[in-house]
Amino acid sequence: MARRFTVKDFFLILFLSLLALLILLTMYMVDRQWLKLAEMEQTLTEQARDLRGLRDLLRSTDGGLTLAPMGNQDTAIIPPAFQRAYAATQQPDYHPGDWFVQAFGAGPTTLTPLVSTDAYAAEVQGYILESLLTRHPETLDWQGLLARDWEVSEDGLVFRFHLREGLTFSDGEPLTAEDVAFSFAFIMNPAIAAPRERAYYEKIERVTALGPYQVEFKFKEPYFNSLALAGGLAILAEHFYEPYLEKPEKFNQSKGLLLGSGPYRLPDPKGWTPDQGLVELERNPRYWGPVQPSFDKLLWKVIANDSARLTTFRNGDIDIYSARPLEYQKLREDQALAARTQHFEYRSPAAGYSYIAWNQERNGKPTRFADRRVRQAMTFLTDRASMIEQIMLGHGEAAVSPFNPDSPQHDSTLTPRPFDLAKAKTLLAQAGYADRDGDGVLEDANHQPFRFELAFFQDADDTRRQVLFLKDLYARAGILLEPKPTEWSVMLDQISKKNFDAITLGWTSGVEIDIYQMFHSSQTVAGGDNFIAYQNPELDELIEKARATVDETERMPLWRACERILYEDQPYTFLMRRKSLVFVDQRMHNLGITRLGLNLGMTPVEAYVPESKQKYTY
Repeated sequence: MARRFTVKDFFLILFLSLLALLILLTMYMVDRQWLKLAEMEQTLTEQARDLRGLRDLLRSTDGGLTLAPMGNQDTAIIPPAFQRAYAATQQPDYHPGDWFVQAFGAGPTTLTPLVSTDAYAAEVQGYILESLLTRHPETLDWQGLLARDWEVSEDGLVFRFHLREGLTFSDGEPLTAEDVAFSFAFIMNPAIAAPRERAYYEKIERVTALGPYQVEFKFKEPYFNSLALAGGLAILAEHFYEPYLEKPEKFNQSKGLLLGSGPYRLPDPKGWTPDQGLVELERNPRYWGPVQPSFDKLLWKVIANDSARLTTFRNGDIDIYSARPLEYQKLREDQALAARTQHFEYRSPAAGYSYIAWNQERNGKPTRFADRRVRQAMTFLTDRASMIEQIMLGHGEAAVSPFNPDSPQHDSTLTPRPFDLAKAKTLLAQAGYADRDGDGVLEDANHQPFRFELAFFQDADDTRRQVLFLKDLYARAGILLEPKPTEWSVMLDQISKKNFDAITLGWTSGVEIDIYQMFHSSQTVAGGDNFIAYQNPELDELIEKARATVDETERMPLWRACERILYEDQPYTFLMRRKSLVFVDQRMHNLGITRLGLNLGMTPVEAYVPESKQKYTY
């Protein structure tokens, strides 16, 4: 006879369920306590090491140090590079703390310096790695960061930097001239997968540590950007990265080997992986700078979808949102959003340009885009004015070349090619394309239809609209564009292997840029940035002459001659330079637009959140 379920059984099951839940909660709390204890143990270990270092320093100076609280510092002893950040700390509502939470449109595949290739990784590295010099965001003059001063030989080939004393990496190890010399040697080691950096620094003959606080850069020949090249070298910690010279493949395939001297650090300099779905940095407790960073943490969430990012921003879960032109005006008129945000509209010289790259060689064979007439025709078919008006709603301008239109590098007589269907058809006919079977599609001499895939980042809605817009335009000329939405990591792999027909991307830019890496024939090597196999000996010669010309009045005509060749060759169809349309949570104070763009992402850190508006705590 079956036993019936009674009230006593019900309470027994309920009791056992509650007991199991209590055990699980206890286990969870114990795990959290162990994690907290581990963090405390690490902190205490770091503090003990720092105290030992301070004790040794005091012994070595016979007690001749005078310590003073930060708030009592005379502004005269604050280095120029920190003056703006120091001024922020003097605001009546300044208070350190809180988090700055942002979003990436795609997850970085690696944060390891030199190995990483995308702007997302570079943004993170900018808070961790430091260089000898930095640019003032308004005057654009160079200022000492790790270096307190420098001198240049009369022939412009030798740069000697004097480092500040007391520099340390985030793990407490000292930063010396040896680390500077090591950073250059590490990059130039052919076993390290850094071909683009080696191309960039190949003008340097050697870097020599002359003592713990003095380092010398010797150039092989004059170079117009020598100071920026030497002063902008990201300094790597020899004690951290040197062991990987014995196992270079381990470094080349790594995902998160990142340690530096900057204001922030990874909680584990070897432990970050892409599957985490975010990047988290913590304040560097040993930061050497005279002004400490304001935020306790920096956090980037990976939110690939544009709409999802906007929703996350509306909910207050991220602090900054770069609006698409289609939504910008609507968001400005949103009263609820306006009540808790501030907005900025600007075009930064570093924002760069978007383009379509035409691959000229695939699997060792020339493609249809190896013919200059075809590339010219594709540019005539790309109605950039309509794209900017209809998709960007006027928040952009057509790009002519890699050079900023406000830069003396640019030849003002060159204007964007207009949409011209007739001219495009003429060029295509000259290249041997015709509708040979009357189906409305162009074929080559071998009766192969003019069909190609255009790869683009699959989660960029505006780019998707542009590609569909171009598909219709190109069809009018008898060309079949097949859109190929692609994951970010896959796009990077395709670029590395040069396995694509055409691809649309963007390059960041600067005040004066060196186009050697993107367009010099030597950079068609595996891993190089000339990933479209473009070659022009005349351009190569001009690039080399421009790079070797220190006098600006003589150099600029050479850059403009380079620009005219690119204008004719059209290795890229240069699309547009967009305006940044940015909304920022009102918690963030001390924001402003500089000549380098919005100061929110700059180091030394200038922005902060007043104590009354802080919402994140440990």
